[in-house]
Amino acid sequence: MAYGLLQGKRGIISGALNDSSIAWKIAQRAKEEGATFTLTNAPIAMRMGEIKKLAEECNAEIIPADATSNEDLEKLFTQSQEILGGKIDFVLHSIGMSPNIRKGRAYTDLNYEWFKQTLDISALSFHRMMQTAYKLDAINEWGSVVGLTYMAAQRTFPFYTDMAEAKAMLESIARSFGYHYGKYRKVRVNTVSQSPTQTTAGSGIGGFDKFFGYADAIAPLGNATADQCADYCITLFSDYTRMVTMQNLFHDGGFSMTGVSAEIMDLVNVK
Repeated sequence: MAYGLLQGKRGIISGALNDSSIAWKIAQRAKEEGATFTLTNAPIAMRMGEIKKLAEECNAEIIPADATSNEDLEKLFTQSQEILGGKIDFVLHSIGMSPNIRKGRAYTDLNYEWFKQTLDISALSFHRMMQTAYKLDAINEWGSVVGLTYMAAQRTFPFYTDMAEAKAMLESIARSFGYHYGKYRKVRVNTVSQSPTQTTAGSGIGGFDKFFGYADAIAPLGNATADQCADYCITLFSDYTRMVTMQNLFHDGGFSMTGVSAEIMDLVNVK
């Protein structure tokens, strides 16, 4: 059911790869709630994914952009305003990639050049997007910027390797830029720490399937789905959350606040 929460709002949604992507679900919900927006992803990701299908469904234009390129991001925000007919009201950052994880490097044997790429793509791109928008004054007052994160920024998960550092940096950027953008234009900046989710990116991490089941057994409400995450992000784009900023918001069915569940204790046989 749609409630018109984003009626008349304009946005930029990054990172939609295919219909299992959280960003894909967010785009569909944003359209249902009355928003118009542009879609963006890196050219290489666009070749791998199905973003054209989403663009047709949402009547949205695609602007290819490398999120590590200042020039590409300037084009993204400038063209988005031209296409949408005004300043932007919401931005989704759903960008993350680790060459070390993709190439199977252990955390204790990282390639540091790849590590720099992880940070540049997965965290510094968040700063670049906001700095570009800030300098262009591209986001309306009371606009909203949301980045997707994971609680490996707070707790250690061996399989998450250098992406944990990237997410910690991402969340710190949200707090720091959230202060400056709030003072400048009352723009809100938050991160959403989502449950492990069956996406292309998530399933590419070693041991993901086992951990997905573990998290589901720990969380009293179970794992939050991609569709449920989309619903939550829509509320953060809406005017109903105008005073929420600089927060890392856990959307994980209670996993982050649960020490252990009865289900997990039943699996442990200690003599």
